[in-house]
Amino acid sequence: MSAHRAHRWLALLPALAILVGAPWIDRLHAHVGGIPLMLAWIVGCVALTSIVMAVIAALDGRSPPS
Repeated sequence: MSAHRAHRWLALLPALAILVGAPWIDRLHAHVGGIPLMLAWIVGCVALTSIVMAVIAALDGRSPPS
């Protein structure tokens, strides 16, 4: 892979957050804003996915301008 496409590796961040973080978060019995921490973690990972994909699209020269 060429250096100008290296930013695509950012797409691994949300997947790693779910795969690595979820088992650790599940051990805690806490609540965030009245919802279980695990649910808040998953919702945060979904939001992180959207943000990371937007950053990748902005850095990718092949994406059409919006």
